Amino acid sequence: MQKEEHFTDKLADDIQRDDTLDTATKAQIMSNLRKMKDIKVNILITGATGCGKSSTINALFGKKDLAKVGQGVDPETMDIRKFELSNIVLYDSPGLGDSKEADLKHAKNITAKLYETDDKGNLLIDLVLVVLDGGSRDLGTSFQLINEVIIPNLGEDKKRLLVAINQADVAMKGRYWNHQKNYPEPELQKFLEEKVLSTRWRIKEATGVDVEPIYYSAGYKDCDQAQNPYNLSKLMLLILQHTKQEKRAAFAQDMNKDSNMWKDDDRLSDYRGEIRSTFIESITYGASTGADIGGNILGGLGELYLGKTGERIGEALGKVVGGVVGGVAGAISGAVSKFINWF
Repeated sequence: MQKEEHFTDKLADDIQRDDTLDTATKAQIMSNLRKMKDIKVNILITGATGCGKSSTINALFGKKDLAKVGQGVDPETMDIRKFELSNIVLYDSPGLGDSKEADLKHAKNITAKLYETDDKGNLLIDLVLVVLDGGSRDLGTSFQLINEVIIPNLGEDKKRLLVAINQADVAMKGRYWNHQKNYPEPELQKFLEEKVLSTRWRIKEATGVDVEPIYYSAGYKDCDQAQNPYNLSKLMLLILQHTKQEKRAAFAQDMNKDSNMWKDDDRLSDYRGEIRSTFIESITYGASTGADIGGNILGGLGELYLGKTGERIGEALGKVVGGVVGGVAGAISGAVSKFINWF
């Protein structure tokens, strides 16, 4: 199978063809893009058995053969499995709740992974995603994992913890879920919002740590049916917001390219528009960091429009750090928007 071209290669081609940029500017940007190509984001995913970790991985990254649904529920499987994509590295912890003995071993493995460092001495894990089962009344094992294992071993940066409530479609045993529109009816929506508030309160009360839980559905169906997620774009935005700015662009290469996976959400915000803005901010930051180019990033992005609906996202870029002229910003923005035109 032919290896997929990396987004930084496509971006580099556009930069090279831009006649408004001088040779020195191009050389600096190309050097920075090469560094971006090697950026890794390490994510530890954990949760109780049956919470839908594998379905979530498949939905986010479009790798159906990466994490098979139902795989790894054997309590004898104690190892954290590693899945390495182009820029994203996933560490999938076996499901908890099978037995106390197994849970203790899983907790020890998770703790060890949280203290693991990279070759520069920095903590390896960038994010910890805890997936809760929205259809379960008994979340005691999951809260024990969060409160007694993960938070005490996260170090100072508690923002690395993400909590997401999966299986929103079966949270009330399948009632009040509009299957035709793939959307919760008001009764279920209220129930899910209360579950989010309850989750946040329980963690805060036990640890003093604030989290921002969301609810979603990874949308796993039987093998002969399509996967139809709900609020997947909201989950991805949450992940990006908790990732360091210079690393956020790494997700662009490995995200699921099937636009149908991202279309259904609660419409409370333009999640996809915010994700596009986040990618452009991160790529522009990474491409311009260390470059003595001058100018103002807003000159190139202030009137940027993306997507079929023509939404304006320039105002979202006011906090971007980096000195690049409008021409550089325009080149980067144009190349990125072409690359993510499926989103």
